[in-house]
Amino acid sequence: MTHVMACIDNSQSSLAVCDYAAWASQQLDAPLTLLHILDEEKYPASADLSGNIGLGSREHLLEELATLDARRARLALEQGKLMLEKARERTVISGAAFPELKQRHGHLVESLSDLQDDIRLLVIGRVGEDSTRSMRTLGSQIEAVVRTIHRPILITANSYRKPEKVMLAFDGSSTAYKTVQMLAASQLCGGLPIHLVMVEADSEANREVLAKAVSMLLTAGFEVHAQIRQGEVEAALHVYQAEHGIDLLVMGAYGHSRIRQFLVGSTTTTMLRTATMPVLLLR
Repeated sequence: MTHVMACIDNSQSSLAVCDYAAWASQQLDAPLTLLHILDEEKYPASADLSGNIGLGSREHLLEELATLDARRARLALEQGKLMLEKARERTVISGAAFPELKQRHGHLVESLSDLQDDIRLLVIGRVGEDSTRSMRTLGSQIEAVVRTIHRPILITANSYRKPEKVMLAFDGSSTAYKTVQMLAASQLCGGLPIHLVMVEADSEANREVLAKAVSMLLTAGFEVHAQIRQGEVEAALHVYQAEHGIDLLVMGAYGHSRIRQFLVGSTTTTMLRTATMPVLLLR
């Protein structure tokens, strides 16, 4: 569990993924791996076309179609290698040490699950190359990645902005304290001011739990700004971000309060869909 691993494809997010991965690799003083996964469903290594209606026993047609599929897959792999080389050039220019390149032919979630023992931080774009959605929405596989990969995940914005201010969404739960502990122990946000924001009633009890979290971060050497806001979680966090120029949001991937609703359950990933900044999910 040593590498920063960045998923590279032909999407609009890939340049930002390269830049955020280079930044994370330097912050963590960890080696960087650039990963391209060729979708096995879109580009099968081999295809069984014998059941195609209407082709019957026309074996030469089946063979030609299978050959075309194999050729498409080979060309896509070559294109992926070129993308990885360009991505490596980009990350080196951005200050990262010479990264390792990996290429796999398979499914995104399964491939990442196989590799996760080597992952210290996963960096992935908000949308993939096959997404037909707006860049303000979220790629279809992100939720599956978040649920499957038990590593910190940095989901990038669509363009790079070096993180200077960090906001940690805190709800007072035991999971939220673990998130604070993880952030305090990590080098990723070292040297950056942390804005600890709790969206709850402004009560004595909530001030006490917030103060405990503040103390943990102060002990770790962080500059901390803490505040309790009221209202809807999503709206309150977005308003605070705009007011304070926050450029990195940190959240626990799982919690037990209103914040949890935005990442797990029927309204999974709402914060990820609407955030204009990168989101670091801690597990």
